[in-house]
Amino acid sequence: MKKDEALYLNIILFHVGIGFLVFLFPFVSKIYGYAIFILGPLYVIKKQNKNNEALMAAAYVVGSEVFLRMTGGNPLYEISKYGVMLFIFIGMYFSGFSKGATPYWIFLLLLIPSVVLTTFVLNHETNVKNSIAFNISGPVCLAVSSLYTFRRKIPIDQINTILLFMGLPIVTCMTYLTFYTPNIRDVITSTQSSYETSGGFGPNQVATILGLGMFIFFSRIILESKTKYLLIINLVVALNISYRGMVTFSRGGMITGFLMIILLLLFLYAKSNFRGRVKLNYLIALVFIAMVTTWGYTSFQTGGLIDKRYANQDASGRKKESKFTGREDVAKGEINVFLDNPFFGVGVGKGVEVRFAETGDGTLSHDEITRMLAEHGTLGIIGLLILFFTPLFLYIENKFNMYLLCFLAFWFLTINHAAMRTAAPAFVYSLSLLNVYFVGSPKKSKAVNI
Repeated sequence: MKKDEALYLNIILFHVGIGFLVFLFPFVSKIYGYAIFILGPLYVIKKQNKNNEALMAAAYVVGSEVFLRMTGGNPLYEISKYGVMLFIFIGMYFSGFSKGATPYWIFLLLLIPSVVLTTFVLNHETNVKNSIAFNISGPVCLAVSSLYTFRRKIPIDQINTILLFMGLPIVTCMTYLTFYTPNIRDVITSTQSSYETSGGFGPNQVATILGLGMFIFFSRIILESKTKYLLIINLVVALNISYRGMVTFSRGGMITGFLMIILLLLFLYAKSNFRGRVKLNYLIALVFIAMVTTWGYTSFQTGGLIDKRYANQDASGRKKESKFTGREDVAKGEINVFLDNPFFGVGVGKGVEVRFAETGDGTLSHDEITRMLAEHGTLGIIGLLILFFTPLFLYIENKFNMYLLCFLAFWFLTINHAAMRTAAPAFVYSLSLLNVYFVGSPKKSKAVNI
């Protein structure tokens, strides 16, 4: 085994070890969490952000967020979003923010009216500060990250490194889940999302980060497995993350990760030369066989319940009335709130109070789009349009960011089923704005080497 292969394996095993230690000694999670937020800034400052270390540190925070929430290792519940912004600000100190990022300055300004409105309309017993921070931290994190990444030139190998930094803590999460629920058959008795297989935490958030991890390591199989040893390591990690994600029985995150893999493969196939496509055919076959095998194993372990879950059936095989476990009712309610308050909306955090007053249901929104409509009104629509179309315009300008459509898809699909509860959709979105180039390749090259 070569030196770089051994180093890569040791890094993976180190993060596997962290997951095992946290399972044995829960207090280790606190040490791990505090170490990230203490050593991370020191790392970026020491390197002076010469190779976008700010993005690498922020990516690590994003990858570790769900695991630290699950195990109680986060100093504060929402600290990951603030941590990402801290690293981005440090990066801006050394490297400046991107010129021409006007759309994201406008987006930030569009958030202000509803924030101001909130201070007047929230109920007296509501903690105004916490309510605003909970709902607005995600969009602000996205905007701040985008001010740094907008059209910033970066080599493709750095993006792969950033994704690896994001993926390593997900390996830790996968390991912890493996020891937390070693025998799936003992806990899966229905087709509902399972807290038992999600470390006792929200299956939606766990599946979201595991789906992202699945994409990261499958992308490494395709792009960063130069030897058979690296291929085997990445394949083993990708399949284990995929399996743990499937048995959460939360579909949104896993479907999103799978669609990201499809988008990446389509991009590479379109951009590759003949030799690249031949190699890609073998890799596609390998990925297909691996995914089918993993699905078959999951189906066996769950007694076929995973098949019924994705077919929207209950344990008896009956078709469920709702595909979205009642979330569509919340979304419809938020659309009605928007129609009643079309310009400024009802204010940040006020949507749940209006819903509770009208229906007695205080469920938090899982859909960032309808939340923006209800709480920000027409200004929210304008903001969402800015977020959606700006990366697409950049894609026309720079069609060599093979991850752009994947990142945009992750953001859009995730905010539709998990809102912006975590930092992942905000940060991953910002990566779609990077101006990617290939070192040593002509700017006008139309082929991608695999």
